[in-house]
Order: sequence, then structure tokens, then C-alpha cells
Amino acid sequence: MSNSDTIFALSSGPGTAGVAVIRLSGPRAHAALVDISGKPVPEPRQAVLRTLYDPITRERLDSALVLAFEGPASFTGEDVVEIHAHGGRAVVEGILQTLSNQEGLRPAEAGEYSRRAFDNNKLDLTEAEGLNDLIHAQTAAQRQLALKQMDGSLRELYDGWRGDLLAHLAHLEADIDFPDEDMPEGVATAVLPKILRVGESITQHIADGDRGRMLRRGFRITILGEPNAGKSTLLNALAREDVAIVSDEAGTTRDVIEVQLDLGGFPVRLIDTAGIREGDGAVEQEGVRRALTRAEEADLRLVLVRADDWPTVPDSMQQWLNRGSLLVISQADRVSDPSMFHVKHNVGASDIESVPVSAKSGIGLDGLITHIENIVAEKMALSDAPVLTRLRHRTALEEAVDHIGRFEQNAGFDAVLAAEDVRMAVRAIGRITGRVGVEDMLDIVFSDFCIGK
Repeated sequence: MSNSDTIFALSSGPGTAGVAVIRLSGPRAHAALVDISGKPVPEPRQAVLRTLYDPITRERLDSALVLAFEGPASFTGEDVVEIHAHGGRAVVEGILQTLSNQEGLRPAEAGEYSRRAFDNNKLDLTEAEGLNDLIHAQTAAQRQLALKQMDGSLRELYDGWRGDLLAHLAHLEADIDFPDEDMPEGVATAVLPKILRVGESITQHIADGDRGRMLRRGFRITILGEPNAGKSTLLNALAREDVAIVSDEAGTTRDVIEVQLDLGGFPVRLIDTAGIREGDGAVEQEGVRRALTRAEEADLRLVLVRADDWPTVPDSMQQWLNRGSLLVISQADRVSDPSMFHVKHNVGASDIESVPVSAKSGIGLDGLITHIENIVAEKMALSDAPVLTRLRHRTALEEAVDHIGRFEQNAGFDAVLAAEDVRMAVRAIGRITGRVGVEDMLDIVFSDFCIGK
């Protein structure tokens, strides 16, 4: 992959469409447009109509709107051309084939446009990740989260912490490297509370309940219950389609079935599992093992207990009744006296809400959906403050906090180790945005101090 090449690709979705957008980026982008249109490059950012030809055969390819962008004022920071052609397969393939025949042009690799934007300082890594999330967003909440990250909210937060630490590090480095200069005594002790405040801010950011990652991957709801508790029927009712096979035969569901839902604008992954019991065959035992694994990973568990058994909760289900669970009394249409649903279940002092539902007849289904939506909204609601969206962010920030903790231990005792701890914290945060160099610290050293005067 070389930035000296000019790359091209279909930037709009594949398949037949009214309009297809083909993007070129690189040093020969403008020349390539001249070659296939036979006319000069239009003024930057002005759409003009051009008839496109194969420059070798002079075969007419299409009449298309074209736009030119001059680097660095473009998405990639390079010269860019966009061809807005008709979206028929033959048109798109003809233009792409013609471009591939030109010297110095090649098809773009996956993610190469964004990589070039990063290399040319048009995007940092968090903004590139936000762009990718926006492209793949399926719900309103995912779209909002991606837009905030793409607009630089995370970058500004992380760069702020990094900048603060760099400023303090500059003082520490100056104290070590220029001991004969007129520097305040006890620099490490003086900056200690300031660096600890940065560590506290990072710790608060980490302790977000995994909200950002849940928004990206979807809120995981696992349906648990013994065989024939109505799990698959409930899944089909919540999904509003026949996703899972429903049968009176115990053990019908052997594997995990997952459905993507949009509840109140939030992404939800609804997971049906095998009935929890001591299975005889190896296949059923594997199904139960997978069910238990999904139960442990879930953000919310719907624990189903048949109305015929209420208020007794099977032993196999009692261990899953905790703050991460919602008790669903299934097959509620089989009970003639609804008042029995108000009887407290026999799981000790656990304060778990119970919701009677009949997925087959629809009794209580709307109430259950509303209840789930409220839980999801409470745990995933977006705030004005940026949220963690990826494991690599969390890992790097936790590493930075660890280094700040070691700095606290070394400050006042070993200035060299203390400075190294701060330097490692700066590097950890810099890895998130892709800024890991030392030039920023050097700039601060020479602008903040009058050394050698």
C-alpha cells in the first residue's frame, strides 16, 4: 500500500441504484478525470456534467456529474475526484475497468481512503472509528454516538488529558535535564495533585457501565428457562416473526438463536437458548453449555418460569435471579386467577420484578416490551459527555491510570522514574488517537521554559 499511487473504488453501495459514486484519490486523480472526459478539471467543489469515454477505444461510458477537490482540502488530504454516475452494473464496471487500465491507478484496498486521511492528519484514529461506526449504524442511538465520535468528541477529551500530562511532564523533564538552571524545587511533588486529578478524570470516564460498547455491539438480552417454558415463543413474539421453531417436544432448541432488534432507537440482540436441564445427549449438553455462557455474558436476562409452576422457581433458575434479571411468568393464559401473579416467589430475599406474559395470546406482551425498553434506555442513554466505545480505548486508559498510580509512589523519591511513569501514561493515551510521538512534549519544553537564558 503506497500513498504515491492513485486509488479508485466504488464508494456507494454495490448493486443497482439510481446513482453510483466512484472516488479517486492521489496524485493522478485530476489527470485521470481529464483522460476519461477530454475536458479540463472543473473548479474545486463545483459539480459539472461530463460525458465519460474510454480514452483508448473512445467508447462512451456514461454521462455523469463530476467533482474535483484539491488537497489538502479533501477527505484524504490528497487530490480527489468523485464521479456520480448512473448506478447500473454495466456502467459502474465500465468506468472501473477503464480506470484500472490507466497507468498509476489501482483499486483501493479496504479502509485505504480513511488510512490516507489519518496519514495526512485529516482524521485521528477515534474519528476514523466513528466514521466506520456511522457507516454501520442501524439505530438512531448508534448514529448519534458515531456522529459525536466522528466530530472529534473523544479526540478532544483524550487530547486534553494527554496535553495536561505533557505539560506536567515537560516540567519534570526540565528538572531532570537542567539541574543547574533556576528551577523550582520539588517539581514532582508540585505537579502530583494535578496529575492525580487527570487520573481521577480518566477513572470516572472508564466507569461508564460499558455504555458506549453496548451501544456499538447491541444490548444483549438472553432468554433463559427450562425446556417448554416458552422461550422460543417469546422470542418470536418479541421479534414479530417466526425466527425459532416452536414445539411441545422438550429440547427443540439445541443451539443459540440471535435476533437483532431496534427498541426505542437502541440496538438490542435478543438471544434464545436451549432449555436448562441435565441433557442426555452430547448435542443437548453442548446447547445447555452455550446457554449458560450466554447467560453470563448478558446485559439482561429474561428468566422464564411457567405460570403452572408459580410461585415456585425451579432450582436451575434461581441462580440467575439477580439485579441483571427480569423474571417473566410465561404462559400466563393458563392460569384462571390472575391475582396469584402478585404472590412473592420463593427465592429468599431477592427483590426481582416479575411480569406475567402469554406470548401466544399476547397477554402482558406490550407491558413486557415497555419494561425492557425502559431498562435498555436507562442503561444506554447517551449523555453530553463522550463515552467509551471500544475495548482498546479502555485498555489504554486503564494502563494510563496504572502509570499515574506508580507516579504517585515515585514522586518525591525518584524523579527519573516518576517522569517515566508520566511518559508511559502519555503514550498509552496517545495510542488511542494515534499520536505517540515526542514532538509535542519538546514544543512545550521550549515554549514553557526559558532555558539557557
